[in-house]
Amino acid sequence: MSAVQKHPYHLVDPSPWPLIGASAGLLLAFSAVTFMHPDIFGAETGKTLKTLGYWKLAPGFVLVFLTMFFWWRDVIAEGEHLGYHTPVVQLGLRYGMLLFIASEVLFFAAFFWAFFDASLFATEAHQYARVEANGGQWPPKGVEPFNPFDLPLMNTLILLLSGTTVTWAHHALQHGDRKGLINGLIVTVILGLCFTGLQAYEYAHAAFGFRDNIYSSTFFMATGFHGFHVIIGTIFLFVCLMRAIKGHFKPDHHFGFEAAAWYWHFVDVVWLFLFIAVYIWGAGGAEYAAH
Repeated sequence: MSAVQKHPYHLVDPSPWPLIGASAGLLLAFSAVTFMHPDIFGAETGKTLKTLGYWKLAPGFVLVFLTMFFWWRDVIAEGEHLGYHTPVVQLGLRYGMLLFIASEVLFFAAFFWAFFDASLFATEAHQYARVEANGGQWPPKGVEPFNPFDLPLMNTLILLLSGTTVTWAHHALQHGDRKGLINGLIVTVILGLCFTGLQAYEYAHAAFGFRDNIYSSTFFMATGFHGFHVIIGTIFLFVCLMRAIKGHFKPDHHFGFEAAAWYWHFVDVVWLFLFIAVYIWGAGGAEYAAH
């Protein structure tokens, strides 16, 4: 008697990737700890670990990336070739993506909290160590923040433009315009790379270092974490571009692209908050570094 599926849900086949991914994550975490604290197992072992340097992180990173590649390859095959992504399954995927973006919002909320706690209460009498460290002002004494209307403004315009191009690509896909989809994605990926390049240039010319003070620490954590998201989003959209060229997406079946577009718009919105709060308001009336 043959088993006939009488429901629209996807009962996932056994897969090695959850176990491999968990093991890769554990290996990467362990390697990161030994990288930051090489003497944790004693001085002699510490010398060996210090000699390995960044190479000790390589196995964990390689396993994580391989897991991501092959697991997502399987998910694409399930939706594109095997027909498992029914409307009900797609709805579940949408909920999952929305929850993931919500968790990312909380990440940034923590960085904004740290920034505003230090900037709004720069003269807090009960935190005399803070007042002594920052000179009782914000930005702290001696800090030369970036001119927000120089490279930061250019990067803002780049991201806003990329938001329109990814929307153009989505609109083209919904109307069966494959050429418009591909062209929109190409422009969006190029703009993402431009943003990353300009931010790297900005970091290279910063007048302050990560460990200098609370301003520099919160600045690099918030903007750097966002920059990491831009890199991930660019890769996400590049994969969508490759899939679009292969003809994977259909006007009524393209959640993979929708998820990438949602993620990219989220990255855009976070940058607007960063630009206004960190670059403009956070710089106060400080003198801008001349670079």
